[in-house]
Amino acid sequence: MGWVPVCLGVGTGIYFGLGSEPDMLVMAVLALCIGASLMAARLVPVAFAPLLIACALVLTGIGVAKYRVSVVAAPVLTFRYYGPIEGRVVNIDRSASDAVRLTLDRVVLARMAPDRTPARVRVSLHGDQPLQNFTPGDVLILTGHLSPPAGPAEPGGFDFQRHAWFLKLGAVGYTRTPVLRLAAATDTDIGTWLFALRMAMSRAVQEAIPGEPGAFAAAIMTGDRSGMGQQTITDLRTANLAHLLAISGLHMGLLTGFIFAAVRSGLALVPGLALRWPLKKIAAVCALVVGAFYLALSGGSVSTERAYIMVAVMFVAVLLGRRALTLRAVAMAAILVLLWQPEALVGPGFQMSFAATTALVVVFGALRRVDLSRLPKWLRAVLSVVLSSFIAGLATAPFAAAHFNQIAHYGLIANVLSVPLMGVLVMPAVVLAVCLAPLGLWGIGLWLMEQGLRWILFVAATVSAQDGALGHIWAPVWYVLPLLSLGLLWFVLVAGRARFAGIAAVLCAGVFWYQTERAALLVADSGALMGIMGAEGRVLSKATGNGFVAGIWLENDGGPVPQDQAAARAGFVSAGRVTTASLGAWRILQVSGKTALADINGCDGADVLISNQVDAGDRPCEVFDLARLRQTGALAFNLAPNGDLLIDTAHRIAGLRPWNMRQGALSDPIRLSVVDRKRAADATLSSVSHLDQ
Repeated sequence: MGWVPVCLGVGTGIYFGLGSEPDMLVMAVLALCIGASLMAARLVPVAFAPLLIACALVLTGIGVAKYRVSVVAAPVLTFRYYGPIEGRVVNIDRSASDAVRLTLDRVVLARMAPDRTPARVRVSLHGDQPLQNFTPGDVLILTGHLSPPAGPAEPGGFDFQRHAWFLKLGAVGYTRTPVLRLAAATDTDIGTWLFALRMAMSRAVQEAIPGEPGAFAAAIMTGDRSGMGQQTITDLRTANLAHLLAISGLHMGLLTGFIFAAVRSGLALVPGLALRWPLKKIAAVCALVVGAFYLALSGGSVSTERAYIMVAVMFVAVLLGRRALTLRAVAMAAILVLLWQPEALVGPGFQMSFAATTALVVVFGALRRVDLSRLPKWLRAVLSVVLSSFIAGLATAPFAAAHFNQIAHYGLIANVLSVPLMGVLVMPAVVLAVCLAPLGLWGIGLWLMEQGLRWILFVAATVSAQDGALGHIWAPVWYVLPLLSLGLLWFVLVAGRARFAGIAAVLCAGVFWYQTERAALLVADSGALMGIMGAEGRVLSKATGNGFVAGIWLENDGGPVPQDQAAARAGFVSAGRVTTASLGAWRILQVSGKTALADINGCDGADVLISNQVDAGDRPCEVFDLARLRQTGALAFNLAPNGDLLIDTAHRIAGLRPWNMRQGALSDPIRLSVVDRKRAADATLSSVSHLDQ
């Protein structure tokens, strides 16, 4: 059972790593291979059957991912749009810059056919916008800018286009004008009703609990984080407590576990029921029902769905009379998630939650063989909390470092001081508040919850303020995480001495991570920003503008300093709107604006010209103007050992997939030969000498 999700995950990973989309003929051959493998598994000797079944599962993972991509297909905007936008509110949240964002469906755009209009758009509100006047289901109208979802900020980086595809998000943008209500909410479908209930509960909680504790309470009760300030979120991340915000395995486990224990203990107090009824199974059913309601109320995010599947598998095991916390239960949850939402595999939530759960099950399973009965009960409880926080933190640390490029040095301390309070006070207070709400007494539960959340926020602020609370690390090369994951899984699932081969794989992954080299020069897909690696870290060509891309570059370098500080480093030569970079013997010129581009004679002696404008001229160098950059995406420049200049593109690494078809065909990596450059220079010098003679 343990290898089934591993094989499915390998297939899913292969699909997302493909350089081009497999067509229906390939998928038909794939289906035949799956059938043939399963049939052959019944005919070959028993020792070879698992290999054939594993092949079938890997191919199934590819097929399921392909099917999921086709199911969620929706139109994607292919140009930059400015004009009226009409749509129904289906989500309200905040961006990384703390701006309120509205997600709209049933979108209507001016002069655009319905079959080409995105199914959903997300608009950030700049300026003073009346958030409290927006009701879920309201039809709004506004004037704004929209553009297609952006590609990776650098070759091999996070692919927002793929992420948006699975959200059916066909365009993103912003508005600086007031948002008007065109029609009040009239729909009564279950989704809109739940969204309205969620936002109404969020507002009520924030009115009852003022400030950041109220916003925190709304986040863990309803999944609405729109009231939380960026400083609070930053403190929680620095203290490694940001997982308390997401309604995931911790919250779902604590809530359903509390319901299970409370129902079972309450019914056990009635002797007649305790003797005649299966209290354990009744409590499991109650926990499942409450968990399902919590899932629906919170908006059903990927992390919450994954958490509910995991607890559902465990409570179903209770109903069947099996042990709830086993590797088999974890494997079953992983199988269901990969079949339902295979795209979750490449996200940090899936990787971190299953890494933590698997590690906890393995370690505490091994501890069952250790006799701790001589220790006092209170000491066993403390050891359990400390050990669980340590194991979960250790298991998730490499994945968190790879995805977020940071390591919380005091995370264990913060979690030991905070997580127990979530279990013994905050989540029971949530249940108490909901139970007392019909009587108008939910303030009792909210007050208790507020005290616990104030303590957690105090811990986060105190820990994050310590010197050295947060460390940073550069992003690894793409194959590090798959190798690391497979090595850990091998160690867990294989018995005997062979399991230590998994440790060898983990060590190799660490070596490859350490040897990962960042690109010598990065260019944004807008053509307006460059970043060259210098002695002090990456040097940026601009102190302002393209801030989101600049931040990602610096984070991936493991040195997230402010953009203006990175721009103050030595590395570029700027003259007005023209910036020059030198990479070995190569000269790269970046030009901003139409006027500056028109003033450039040829390439002004540069080997590569980059512009944030469309250039129709014929120039004697490699040119990346805005039109070409929209096809290639961001650029990465490196020097080959022989001095050649290597240029790779984000689009080539991402591949030609449904979510980026608008960028056109793939191009091969560009290699500018230092030998050809020298020959050209010699030829030019010879021509000049001949003319002089």
